[in-house]
Parts: sequence; structure tokens; C-alpha cells
Amino acid sequence: MTPAVTGVAVALPGAHDADGLLRPAPPGAGPVDPAAVIGRKGLRFKDRATRLGLHLAHVALTDAGLLDGGRPTVPGDRIAAVVSSNLGNADTVCRVAATIAEESTSALSPMDTPNASSNIIASETAIRFGLRGPNLTVCNGQSSGLDALRWASVLLRAGRADHVLVTGVEPDNEVTRRLVGGPVADGGAAVVLSRTTAARPARALLGPLVRTARPADTAAALTRRRPDGRLWLGPGPLPPGARRIDLGAWGELSGALGVVQCAAATAVFARGGGHRVVHALAGAAGAALLAPEPTR
Repeated sequence: MTPAVTGVAVALPGAHDADGLLRPAPPGAGPVDPAAVIGRKGLRFKDRATRLGLHLAHVALTDAGLLDGGRPTVPGDRIAAVVSSNLGNADTVCRVAATIAEESTSALSPMDTPNASSNIIASETAIRFGLRGPNLTVCNGQSSGLDALRWASVLLRAGRADHVLVTGVEPDNEVTRRLVGGPVADGGAAVVLSRTTAARPARALLGPLVRTARPADTAAALTRRRPDGRLWLGPGPLPPGARRIDLGAWGELSGALGVVQCAAATAVFARGGGHRVVHALAGAAGAALLAPEPTR
């Protein structure tokens, strides 16, 4: 069983769909406004990363035909949610820690405390959209987004879900900028991986997933597995003759990187041009995204 990408969402300043990832980031683009897509109800006490995650989830699930009127169109216990975010609620955690240190736990806002959970984006997504399948957050550095795709693949292959919403999102704020030393992307991407493509045509197929101790070894292993891939997404070493698409113009993508790469691959395939394989490299993790089979 090869997982199929059946839904895609992108929310970055100046890029509101997958094809926008292949165009230069427009200078001075305004921030993403989740309320414009999902409304303001329920967003008031959510942190920026959770708001962005809910925006991405709504668009990706709708694109996959899994959401209608805010509720799932298939049994909710067959849809899982995997989120990748390294910096997601760091601002909330820092604010809660500072309040405790400077005053006491009695000074904490009851609205802040739930948002300090490391799984807040995934859990809020599941609650809002009725996703009752497995629910987890991956938070392990630059490879986090591709690792989230790997876990989604495991859930599908194990029969734990028929569809997995994979969201990669990072917020831009004073805390996250201090942590990474510069601007953060303030957005991300989401894809729906499915066991079947009956509901919607596949945008891409998730091919070999590779993880080694070093990025160079991962790139070499991917090249051995799919030597026909000459287009690469993300930082890191490239094989001779390969071409790279740079996705760094939006700032530090961190945990969103691998999911954004997957979304960008769907845009490459949609444009045509003969590309059948796109390699994604994020840290020591790599993946081969495959063009969907032609429909008859």
C-alpha cells in the first residue's frame, strides 16, 4: 500500500496554495488570517500556532473531501491527526513559566494553561473537526515534518486509520525569533494521506522514506532508491546534476519544512514538465514523492 496525498493546504504570507510555493515569495506580504477562512468563533484564546493549524486542517480536509459543514464526511475514528511543530506554543510556555516564577501558579490564566500542552495543536484540531483516530505531535528538530509523514504512513499501513491529516506549522513571534535567531515562517502546510484515492484523485504518492545519521548519507540512500529523481526540495547536499527548489524565502520553517516540501511536490506534479520523482531532504530524514498514476 502506497499512501496517497489526497488533500493539500498551504498558509504562508503570500502563498495560499501549493503552487505559490514554486513562485518567489512576494515582499511585504501580509500575515495569514485564519479567521478569514474558519471564522473567529473558538479562536479567541488560542495561540498563533493553533490558529494556523486549524486553518490548515480545515482547508486540507475540505480539499480531500473529508469535511462538509465543519464535520467529517467519513467516520471520525478513521481519520488520524499528526502535527509537526518544534516552536508551536513556545510563547505560551515561556509566558506561563515567567508568570509562575514572578508571581505564583495562582496568577496563571485558566485560558493559558491548556495551551501550554505540547499536543495542543493536534488535540484542538481533533476536537474542532471530530477526528477520533490516533492523535500525536512530532517535535524533533529539522527532520520533524518528514518524520510526521513517516508516522502517518505507519498508521495507514497498520490499519489504524484510512486517512491521516499531517500538519506542519510554526509561528513567528518574539520568542520563536529568539530561539532560532531570525524570522520564522509564520505558517506552514497540511496534507491528507489516504489509503485509498477513491474520494479524490491523488496529488502525489509517498514513496521511500529514508533516515540515516547524516544528511549526506540520506541523500545518497534516496538517490540509490530512486535514481530517476533529479529535483530536490530543502537544504543539504545534492547529487551531481540535480536541481534544487529553495523553500527558505519564508523564514525558518523548522518542523513545518517536511510537510511544506510534500505540498510543493504536489505543485510540481500538477504543473507537469515530466517530473515523476521529487526528493525531499530535511536534516537526516528524506522522502521520495512520486507523481500519481495517470488516470484512465
